[in-house]
Amino acid sequence: MQKQKRVMVPDVVKRKGTEKLVMLTAYDFTMARLLDEQVDMLLVGDSLGCVVQGNDNTLGVTLDQMVYHATMVSRAARHALVVGDLPFGSYQAGAEDALRSAMRMVKEAGVGAVKLEGGGRVCESIATIVEAGIPVMAHLGLTPQSFHALGGNRVQGKNLEDAQRLIDAAQAVERAGAFALVLEAIPAPLAREITASVAIPTIGIGAGADCDGQVLVANDMLGLNSSRAPMQFNKEYCVLRDMIAGAVNQYAKEVRKGAFPDAEHSYLAERTRQPRLSRI
Repeated sequence: MQKQKRVMVPDVVKRKGTEKLVMLTAYDFTMARLLDEQVDMLLVGDSLGCVVQGNDNTLGVTLDQMVYHATMVSRAARHALVVGDLPFGSYQAGAEDALRSAMRMVKEAGVGAVKLEGGGRVCESIATIVEAGIPVMAHLGLTPQSFHALGGNRVQGKNLEDAQRLIDAAQAVERAGAFALVLEAIPAPLAREITASVAIPTIGIGAGADCDGQVLVANDMLGLNSSRAPMQFNKEYCVLRDMIAGAVNQYAKEVRKGAFPDAEHSYLAERTRQPRLSRI
């Protein structure tokens, strides 16, 4: 198989309106290695607060934790562009704070870009990070770090005023220097309008088919959670939780019956020949 070229930020930007971009989340080496050759970007999302840590929201995720997980994903990726989330509390204090956090993600974790949430209020931070040579992906719509302010995970931009606010915010983050934009949980017609209003690629998650690309949480897409993910936009392409449960059930039965390990799965010592005593 021919070795795939590493996806870089300019490659992502050039795909705007030409070829759909594929993005999935990854939080560890094993999953990242499995996904890498099939996708254009791997997102080390602060969604790990829910998916990996079992919390109700993403707010408790720390920058140290993001660096830890992003390091594993970067180590595994050979093809995909690795994008690391800046977690809540790592950039809200201002542009200098945001830059320090972004630099840690690049220097320590080896990501190729960082992602942060928000519109106008983060434009100065985006510009400062980009000026330092670090690519930034923006995120609008349902922004999980604003969980309390939004009143939970709710579809955004449903009325004309909110829709216009999102359009303005999309154009603002583009002017600030963002190379791409995640649009989460907004009506499909609004996502289509935003996509047409900016020159940077839009990556949809619950934002319809007219975005320039799509992203899903890999654990949701693979049916790896203990139950189906609640958001309407999630699609399970397989149900690994049932396959895992079946495999564990079979393993437990074999262990209890003494059928595992069998000879094939055991180390057998080679018999050594004992010297015969000569008969006198």
